[in-house]
Amino acid sequence: MTTPDDLSALRIDRSPPSGSGDGGGTSGRVRLAILAAVVLILVAVAVLVWSRSGGGGIAVQVATAEATGGGTASGDGISANGYVVARTKASVSAKILGRLAWIGVTEGSRVRAGDVLARLEDADYAAAVRVSAAEVGRIEAQLEQARREAARATSLRRDQVIAEQQLEDAQTAVRVLEAQLQSARAQQALAEASFENTRVRAPFAGTVLRKDAEVGEIVAPSGAGGGLTRTAIVTMADLTTLEVEVDVNEAYIAQVKNGQPARITLDAYPDTSFAGQVRQVVPTADRQKATVLVKVAITDRDPRILSEMGAKVVFTSRDAVRMAAPRRVLVPTAAVQQGAGGASVWVVESGAVRRVTVDVGPQRGEQTEIRSGLSGGESLVLSPPATLSDGTKVKVAG
Repeated sequence: MTTPDDLSALRIDRSPPSGSGDGGGTSGRVRLAILAAVVLILVAVAVLVWSRSGGGGIAVQVATAEATGGGTASGDGISANGYVVARTKASVSAKILGRLAWIGVTEGSRVRAGDVLARLEDADYAAAVRVSAAEVGRIEAQLEQARREAARATSLRRDQVIAEQQLEDAQTAVRVLEAQLQSARAQQALAEASFENTRVRAPFAGTVLRKDAEVGEIVAPSGAGGGLTRTAIVTMADLTTLEVEVDVNEAYIAQVKNGQPARITLDAYPDTSFAGQVRQVVPTADRQKATVLVKVAITDRDPRILSEMGAKVVFTSRDAVRMAAPRRVLVPTAAVQQGAGGASVWVVESGAVRRVTVDVGPQRGEQTEIRSGLSGGESLVLSPPATLSDGTKVKVAG
């Protein structure tokens, strides 16, 4: 018989392993916290270096420095650039709301004053004219009968056959019908005017420059448009009134007079010049551009001259100054920073910024004149953030 094993000697060893006490756990957590802090610092440094070296760039708003000269003066005279415009020009619209049923002109069509350019659907207006005409006819018949009755009443009253009141009633009926006839004729005139308003006529003799609506579209007077409703049917102009509008630098405007001769050169025909004459010097200046608008009539009529063409005008003058007009550069005031070293702007070049020191002049509205440091055409950072430095990569927001 086998003797059973003695299990009383078995024990569980509950003593902590070497190096795993409370002191060891605390030092492990400290080392982990230090390692995490080092990693965070390295990540922050990497992000800063990445952003400063062009990783995506800082989003900024930019604007362009505008150079204005408004023309120059030379031995030939003062020159300025502008555009050909028509002094008599109109966007022709309908007087009433309706659907366009017919249009009889195209671009380039020549029309006379009063010619029908287009027609709206007019069935309801034509019916109103017929109804008003019928009403006039009905009242005219009643009036004719009332006048005959009044004449008989007058004769009977003379013979003492009827009372005075009956004669007065007959005469009153005639006056009432006469008033009704006047009202009906006024209603007929109104219906005919409304019918005429379905015809869109040329306000003056000229040439159609553009069709703004097509058959089937809803058109309306210019003040009642909205959504898909057209307000203009055609745009037309009198091409015999073509002239050139130019902006002349205010430094030279005293040398430009009404009636002064000028030579006009179109950008489309640089080898050909046309005679012109100053028609009007507009009596106000543009303080944003420091220029004055001058209108020059074209005395050499030529079919090649078209509206909205670019043109250069030289005002001939014996007293013309033989020097270049002062070049003005205007920038948004928000782009200019004032610091201890003076005023400066941040110029965007090839996706990076560069600080440029400038000499600022007077402020004109929301723009500031730059006397030196910029030549015009530069892209400038608006409201530059404090983190910018030379070479910082940026990207244009929007």
